[in-house]
Amino acid sequence: MHLIADLTGSHLRTYNAIFQHPISHNLGWRDVHALFSHVAEVVEEPNGNLRVTRNGQSIVLHPARTKDVTDMKEMMALRHFLERSEATPPAGAEKDAQWLLVIDRHKALIFRAEIVHGVPLQIHSQALDDDFRPAHDQKKPSQAGYFEPVAKALQTEGRILIFGSGTGESSEMDQFTAWLRVHHPEVAKRIVGSQVVDQHHLTGDQLLAKAREFYAKTPTTAPAQR
Repeated sequence: MHLIADLTGSHLRTYNAIFQHPISHNLGWRDVHALFSHVAEVVEEPNGNLRVTRNGQSIVLHPARTKDVTDMKEMMALRHFLERSEATPPAGAEKDAQWLLVIDRHKALIFRAEIVHGVPLQIHSQALDDDFRPAHDQKKPSQAGYFEPVAKALQTEGRILIFGSGTGESSEMDQFTAWLRVHHPEVAKRIVGSQVVDQHHLTGDQLLAKAREFYAKTPTTAPAQR
């Protein structure tokens, strides 16, 4: 059984698709089964169901009626199983967590900075769809529609570092921080820093390395900084 943090290639793409926001509509059951066989114990029952067990948690997958995962309840069940079956962190680990948020107008990536080769949670903005709309049909994406799921994902304990590109109105990082101070001030208080980076030319491991370097130099009680 392999760790989520070690996923690569098609398994990593499948994992990200399960947690994608908005929900993916082209996730194949074959890919889901392949991922679960990689990270969990899968047993086929006499009735054709697949029982998937990981870290003491189980989910039963019934024979697929369609090629892709099309039911939202089924997608959420897959997501919740992976969340429940993560290894329990040591006591106090969440309080000491070091979060990294990398955000632009298209998507947000949320990492645990202290986990090497960490797999990020991905939250997509509707701006991604707006790029393909006719020029006369352009609508500004709702901040709340994009930022609220990001804020919700950061509501666990721990410090938060934000990476983004641009400044002012052209910076999704700055806009999110300002929005967070108004709508989720308790989360905003946990931000210990924000940095402008060339995120599109950095790998996930390189982003994590920069985050760990920042946290190593930053006192636990440090105020937010740029």
